[in-house]
Amino acid sequence: MARKPTIADVAERAGVSRSTVSFALNDRPGIAQETKVRILAVAAELGWTPSRPARALSLGKAGAFGLVLARDPEQIGADLFFPAFIAGVEVVLGERGDGLMVHVTTPGREQAVYERLAADRQVDGVLITDLRHEDPRPALMHRLGLPAVVVGRREWAEGLSSVGLDDEPAYVEAVRRLAGLGHRRIAHVEGPQEFRHARRRRAAWETTLRTLGLPVGPVLPGGFSAEGGARATRRLLALDEPPTAIVYGNDLAATAGLSVAQELGVPVPGRLSVVGYDDTPLTRYTYPPLASARADARGWGEAAARALDAVLAGEGAAHVDLPPAEFIPRASIGPAHHG
Repeated sequence: MARKPTIADVAERAGVSRSTVSFALNDRPGIAQETKVRILAVAAELGWTPSRPARALSLGKAGAFGLVLARDPEQIGADLFFPAFIAGVEVVLGERGDGLMVHVTTPGREQAVYERLAADRQVDGVLITDLRHEDPRPALMHRLGLPAVVVGRREWAEGLSSVGLDDEPAYVEAVRRLAGLGHRRIAHVEGPQEFRHARRRRAAWETTLRTLGLPVGPVLPGGFSAEGGARATRRLLALDEPPTAIVYGNDLAATAGLSVAQELGVPVPGRLSVVGYDDTPLTRYTYPPLASARADARGWGEAAARALDAVLAGEGAAHVDLPPAEFIPRASIGPAHHG
């Protein structure tokens, strides 16, 4: 195989130093336009292409963003939000050949990962997801001087840039729609309450029921997982007075709940209405198709990556509010069954 041309080959053919070639290829000032044109022509003639790590090093950049996820690896793989979100980030980074460095760790060990990323300059900045109650990470980013964007509400960002959307309107609309269909016992299978967005979803469900004068409960943990959703659904349907509708914390738990209801001979939506959250592609192919809330995870990823670009460009802490989540009614909801 022919040897790949190097920057030294370009310098020799153009009759200039390697540093001059680097300046020309990185579009830096300090060399004559005629020299720059000659160097670019030689590079094209030799078929020279830049090494992304070398180019990033020459520009004082890592050429990568960081995303640290403190969840079980199997849970991340099953949760369809993250693949869509990461795809959105990659759309932005791929435009210039940069990459996304994803670290999966356990809760409580994130600090060491962030400290290593900052000390070794492995990334130019990070995206912070899954904000927890009293989350230490925003303060840690300030201490480390690590550029960051919070994926969540601006009030959680503690002076960092944020990209968020309001998920409450979708939950409010879902509960109101169910109440309008005659449902009076509307249960909730909640996500982990250490996550702020899981707390907001539960609060929206609870507040709307109170506003409508309906009983609050029952509510059970589901953990944003299929296993948790299935387990909670079995318990709810075994109650002396089972709910006629269940609103879940995400689509994964809701899909598992839908399957359990069918296994137990509880027709959906004949005797039970089911609502998820995230509007993942899977919702169109369940039987019946799953009512959900559309949050556009891919668009969220793109917006977060562009916001981090703005931070790195020195544009300060900006806050991007995306369109709120939208309730998408489908065939998994129907009139309440009484009797």
